[in-house]
Amino acid sequence: MTQDFQMSALKSILKRFEPSRKSLIPLLQEIQTEFGHIPPAAIRPVAQRVGVFPSEVSGVISFYAQFYTTPRGRNVVRVCRGTACHVRGARTVLQTVERFTGLKDGQTSEDMRFTLETVACLGACALSPVMIANKTYYGKVNPGRIEAVLRNLK
Repeated sequence: MTQDFQMSALKSILKRFEPSRKSLIPLLQEIQTEFGHIPPAAIRPVAQRVGVFPSEVSGVISFYAQFYTTPRGRNVVRVCRGTACHVRGARTVLQTVERFTGLKDGQTSEDMRFTLETVACLGACALSPVMIANKTYYGKVNPGRIEAVLRNLK
């Protein structure tokens, strides 16, 4: 996406929101939906639109785990590292995903196919070890099932 096109799309999004502090989070969500992340160049225009300092916008982005300032892969794989998953093999799950994707925690593949993240808990302890591929939970996973799931992701 060219810089001019991005700025044009950003301006279009900004116009749809009230110039009010209460618009900040929905506005950031809309920007992220449009671009796949929140481009750093969007922070100042967002701040101006809602009437806050750019540092406040940056603070909101860094506080909420749902916001990203770098592009992410088409397939986001999250591996749980919570206690139940840890006891039942989370390390093997992570190693299998790392080996398949060639990524470490927090990385995105150059072809933008995968982003790998570890999370403190996915809230599905009874299914441990657990991973999420995009928005689908996979419980009681083993290396063979993990590879099959990842192979089938577009």
